[in-house]
Amino acid sequence: MKKTFLLIDEKKDPQRVLDSIKHNIRKYIKREKRKPLPKDSNFWKINCRFGNTEDTAVEIRFEDVMKNINEVSEQNLKSFYIELIAEASTMNFKKKDIIENEDNEINMPEDIMEDETIIED
Repeated sequence: MKKTFLLIDEKKDPQRVLDSIKHNIRKYIKREKRKPLPKDSNFWKINCRFGNTEDTAVEIRFEDVMKNINEVSEQNLKSFYIELIAEASTMNFKKKDIIENEDNEINMPEDIMEDETIIED
């Protein structure tokens, strides 16, 4: 999604316009995350850019999208630009082995192995 949203509409209440924008963004994110993942990835990463215009947009974290929208509305700006691009990505999960010794102390091994599940019949 690459879009410039207008925050001011003469026919609508500004709070309703803001709620509508947030709803459209959440709906887009849900739709992107429902898409099937490629075999070599395990989650959708959302790359975000935000700014007053497309030229001034900077990269932000996905968690800060709604916070930035609220800040723009509080500044009474007329519009903002947002870019949300879903990218298939892979995260390596690590397995932690916990070993208890005779004194019931928990020791963690220094080298943590990557998760490799072996299924034996």
